[in-house]
Amino acid sequence: MAIITISHGAFTGGGDIAEKVAASLNYRSVNREVLIEASQRYGITEAKFTEVLETQGHWWERWLESLRLYRITLQAAMCEVAQGGNLVYHGRAGQALFPGIPGVLKVLTIADVDTRAQRARAQRGGDQDSASRYLKELDRVRSRRLRSLFNIDWQDPLLYDFVVNTTRMDTDTATVLVAEAARRIDANATPELAKAFADLTTTARVQAALITSPRTRNVILNVQADGGRVKVSGILADSELEKEIIAIAQKVPGVTEVITDIEPPPIEYMHP
Repeated sequence: MAIITISHGAFTGGGDIAEKVAASLNYRSVNREVLIEASQRYGITEAKFTEVLETQGHWWERWLESLRLYRITLQAAMCEVAQGGNLVYHGRAGQALFPGIPGVLKVLTIADVDTRAQRARAQRGGDQDSASRYLKELDRVRSRRLRSLFNIDWQDPLLYDFVVNTTRMDTDTATVLVAEAARRIDANATPELAKAFADLTTTARVQAALITSPRTRNVILNVQADGGRVKVSGILADSELEKEIIAIAQKVPGVTEVITDIEPPPIEYMHP
């Protein structure tokens, strides 16, 4: 059930490689489908996800309090879309949506500024200097956005298994290399991999259910799934909310048991 994530800056060829890899392996290729799944399942308009992930501007000032909502629902949607594996996801933050899951092949495509600027000019027009400035600003905004969402530097090569420099490597060669790596991962799949993905999916579903429920959306809780057994821990000022949390978690597909470890706030916060 190999899953491939291809993260790419603008005009680095990542989208083309993703489509070719998917065709080579007969995998699904998804991008915006994750946003559509998230918007339909959790009642958040696709336009808001697009603004958070893609639109330039000072979005963080307006959405700062909501970033956790988008991060959690995006991860849950990604897990839904990735059910069954055999998937190539291309876009930003794919590597961050499957944390700690072995068997996910994480790829980054890069290219030097001059090459990217030439490609941008071919599509957008303008001169080389304006294209370079456009790309520099785009990279800056996207880096700040993803750092705020996931606390990562998405251009850090240590986050990936493969870094493909499309200035030096054509997309056909990159496709062969990525596809072969995915075949080997699929051939070496273990029950532990399937369980890790199932646990992540259940965890993400419970987190999304809690953050989209009116009564629990502002409560920060830790959720951990282990084979259908879900442990929810955190600090609550309202002890009655614990029953609500259990009820919400029990309705999530894949949950067989809910264990809570809830504590009251320190006394100094209860009586200022």
